[in-house]
Amino acid sequence: MKLKETALYSILYQKCPHCHEGELWNSGAFNLKHYADMPEKCSQCGQRFYLEPNFYSGAMYVSYGLQVALFATIYVALKVLFDPPAEVYIVAIVVASALLFTLTYRFSRAIYLNFFVSYKKPEGK
Repeated sequence: MKLKETALYSILYQKCPHCHEGELWNSGAFNLKHYADMPEKCSQCGQRFYLEPNFYSGAMYVSYGLQVALFATIYVALKVLFDPPAEVYIVAIVVASALLFTLTYRFSRAIYLNFFVSYKKPEGK
């Protein structure tokens, strides 16, 4: 199995989970005005990205898991490398969360969508 045939490819490259060709987002992650703009369906295969009303409400649980992983990583890195006072941990976590919010948002949606939509290998390949 090639990487392109896995859900991991769709998540890492932010591609349609059904065909792995179409883009999940209309603009770049750090375009703060449009970071959350997602097309209704895939431009390549026509897969709908909004499977039902409020579909992405469940992605907040995935986002929570990603944030916990981020917090734990920062805590362990700071503890091992510097062992600073508690205020440094708080500031580092808040700053990292603010800087990486758009990426966390996008990855949580991509992961959640991949739970419900499977890759379909193109015919003839």
